Amino acid sequence: MNQNTNLLEGSILGKLAKLALPIMLTSFIQMAYNLVDMIWIGKLGSAAVASVGAAGIFLWIADSCYSVAKMGGQIKVAHAIGEGDWEKARRFAASAFRLGGIIAALFILLVLVGHQLMVALFQLTDPKTHNDAVAYLLITGTAGVLFSMTNQVFTGLYTGIGDSKSPFWVTGTGLVLNLILDPVLIFGVGPIPALGVAGAAIATAGSQGIVTLLFLLMAHFQKGFFRGLPLFQKMGRDPMKQIWKMGLPIGIQNVFMSGLSLIVASLVAGWGANAVAVQKVGGQVESLSWMISGGFSMAVNAFIGQNFGAKKIKRVKKAYQTATVLMLIWGALCTLALTLLPSPLFQIFIREEEVLPMGVSYLQILGLSQLFMCIEASSTGAFNGLGETRIPSVVSVVFNLARIPMALILSSTSLGLDGIWWALSISSICKGIVLTIGYFLYIRKRHLLETVPEGNA
Repeated sequence: MNQNTNLLEGSILGKLAKLALPIMLTSFIQMAYNLVDMIWIGKLGSAAVASVGAAGIFLWIADSCYSVAKMGGQIKVAHAIGEGDWEKARRFAASAFRLGGIIAALFILLVLVGHQLMVALFQLTDPKTHNDAVAYLLITGTAGVLFSMTNQVFTGLYTGIGDSKSPFWVTGTGLVLNLILDPVLIFGVGPIPALGVAGAAIATAGSQGIVTLLFLLMAHFQKGFFRGLPLFQKMGRDPMKQIWKMGLPIGIQNVFMSGLSLIVASLVAGWGANAVAVQKVGGQVESLSWMISGGFSMAVNAFIGQNFGAKKIKRVKKAYQTATVLMLIWGALCTLALTLLPSPLFQIFIREEEVLPMGVSYLQILGLSQLFMCIEASSTGAFNGLGETRIPSVVSVVFNLARIPMALILSSTSLGLDGIWWALSISSICKGIVLTIGYFLYIRKRHLLETVPEGNA
């Protein structure tokens, strides 16, 4: 446990940065898995990008489902460690893995039974594009989901105990492997045949499998928190029930958002394969903003969770203020990058002249919401660290739901496809404003930060 950062004492800025930096880098690495696929698959053309984009939506849904175990486990483990009860924290960790395994098994069964119907939702008229999407979904939606779930729960639990370095190094190893496997399996080398889109899926799932193996080896050989975790001991239903209760609002929020994204993607598909490719590639470029802010949100979650568990309320207040300032700076930089440099960013992946104007428009419109999306992340992390997961989930669900009627109305005007992008951007702006105001109203109503006990700085 020598990798753990003591979050209960010392400089708030220094400790928060020390915890957040590896998490943000880990989030960047996870995003890079998809970016690497897009760079290589983009060389196969926009039809191949569309097939991966269609299947990728369902992987997002899977990730949303097991976020119940990941985030619920992280929050409860952080609270228990703040209380000084490490054995209680280990019981929560074991229960998080159990819950994640159940969720992953159910999703894998869904993919095995319904993969054709799932891909058919995107109305990909070209047979090869449809078949490529099916192949990608079958590979990454079975073995890939099992490995990804395990890796995400490990990452959340390591973050909860204050160790963000271990997930970074392990996930980084997986990225290096993915960088090697992608071109080899997509285009073929020597006796290895060119597998195209299926090769990208095998590379991604295989790399995730190696990451899982490394996590398991590290847990076995480290003399720390995960050594001898009581995965198969009878502990009753209470730890899993508490994780479920804490993580369910986050899971519903994420599943709801990914489900709505599926609807939005279906609307985009009505504008053709080029529009699907633009959404996929543009979303990957934009994810540089939301993956980093999401990673920082996890750091805020763990920092506030431990200090709230230890009743160090003044540190909770200062941590939120620090996080918000940092996210304002990051969001402003992302807004400038996407609005001022859309063309060179998009051309990293696709250079087809008929697609480029659509990609530029996407990045410029979504770029306007980046600052607000980043402060939404810091407020969400603070709410979750306090154990109040319902409020950010409700705010997210309400404004994400509003995207559908907005998209239908705006896209029916002269804006056309851009109307869909405006619906996404407007809802993100609203979420950031409402959730930040909501956080201050919440702590004022609960009187959490008004009276600070002596010595709790």
